[in-house]
Amino acid sequence: MEKLMSIVVVLGVVAGVLLQCTAAETVHVVGDSTGWTIPQGGAQAYQTWAASKQFLVGDILTFNFTTNTHDVLKVPKESYDACTTANPIGSTITTGPANVTLDAAGNHYYICTFGSHCQSGQKLAITVSGSPGATPPTTAPPTTNTPPTTPAPKSSTPADCTPTPAPSPKADSPNTPGSTPPPDSSSSGVFANFFFSLLSIAMAFLF
Repeated sequence: MEKLMSIVVVLGVVAGVLLQCTAAETVHVVGDSTGWTIPQGGAQAYQTWAASKQFLVGDILTFNFTTNTHDVLKVPKESYDACTTANPIGSTITTGPANVTLDAAGNHYYICTFGSHCQSGQKLAITVSGSPGATPPTTAPPTTNTPPTTPAPKSSTPADCTPTPAPSPKADSPNTPGSTPPPDSSSSGVFANFFFSLLSIAMAFLF
């Protein structure tokens, strides 16, 4: 009986950890089957794709493209709108397919720097939330002639000192050429298979 209880407790802990990992990471293949290319419908194609997804901190974007035909560069909104490489955020990823981990909430902008690819619609804008169901941050319109204000003193009470989670390791480095990108789904299937394998082993010990 003690052996059975030990196995149940271990399986419960493993299941909890797996569920947390599953909820924290979803792999999104940009453009799904279209991949990262000049879309036939122009920029609207990627806007429509992004509108159908929920992006959370820790999720991964997979840009599926052939090396030497496209690339990926993260840029600020101004550069995204103008299709320029001014003020890049990080380095250009030139080897495809490439995985990029979403490490912060807010708006993220990506473009292809090849020729006029960006002007032809090969650019992506997404909004990343900090947690499921959270309202994404919005940017307020700039104000003019606002006098400077004195910041309020920061409280040192424990309630105001909530630790911020450490960012996930960057996955800006691309996969090796020719590797197959992960499917456009969460890792829940893998974790579920792993969990059921553990359950099968435990049942084999009992009977």
